[in-house]
Amino acid sequence: MEITSFNNELVFEDKIKTKVILETSFSKEIRIVMKEGQEMKEHKTKFPIIVHVLEGLVDFGVQGTVHPFDAGSIISLDANIPHDLLAKKDSIIRLTLSKQDTVDRVEKVIDDSTKQ
Repeated sequence: MEITSFNNELVFEDKIKTKVILETSFSKEIRIVMKEGQEMKEHKTKFPIIVHVLEGLVDFGVQGTVHPFDAGSIISLDANIPHDLLAKKDSIIRLTLSKQDTVDRVEKVIDDSTKQ
């Protein structure tokens, strides 16, 4: 058993920040902290994911359709579904990854999103 919080050591920075909050035998729970205006450009994953907005407001694009997600909004996506995120307010997002997926992949999406 492990008890933790998505609110520990919470800092909004000039770069989108990720942190593994909890890793189980079947999933990885990742916190993504986005300041207003920060973006994760369109990407997809080989595994299903769950995205849950804990705080803030995010425009969540799925295959070209934008959905405004505020605190409490949650979505599950199957593998290979193109999606993107734009923080409309400072936001805290919970990303649930399959155990087979990697945090490095998420970091690469962030890095690729910030390249000019």
